[in-house]
Amino acid sequence: MQYLYSFLIGGAICTVGQLLLSFTRLTSARILAVFVVAGVVLGGLGLYQPLIDFAGAGASVPLLGFGNALAKGAIEGAKYHGVLGAFSGGISATGAGISAAILFGWLAALVFRPKSK
Repeated sequence: MQYLYSFLIGGAICTVGQLLLSFTRLTSARILAVFVVAGVVLGGLGLYQPLIDFAGAGASVPLLGFGNALAKGAIEGAKYHGVLGAFSGGISATGAGISAAILFGWLAALVFRPKSK
């Protein structure tokens, strides 16, 4: 059942993004920013963790999950290091994921040759 819940929640998040793209004048970059900010707000209020507990990767992998990780890192950093920790905590909490994205993007650029449209 965990796979089904993950698929349904992840699919619902992606459906919301597609609906925003199709029926509003928002660009994909603005939708990306809206999702990250929504994840930060929901994570900061403690409302996103129950969804992650329910749906697993279906909720933690999309951009909302990245925003939630930023919020959790900032809160933990602020607890231990004060105001400066609030700024550095989010970066340290998401640093591994960002580094992996850069590394795998670079590897893909080495393997594939992009062509202009």
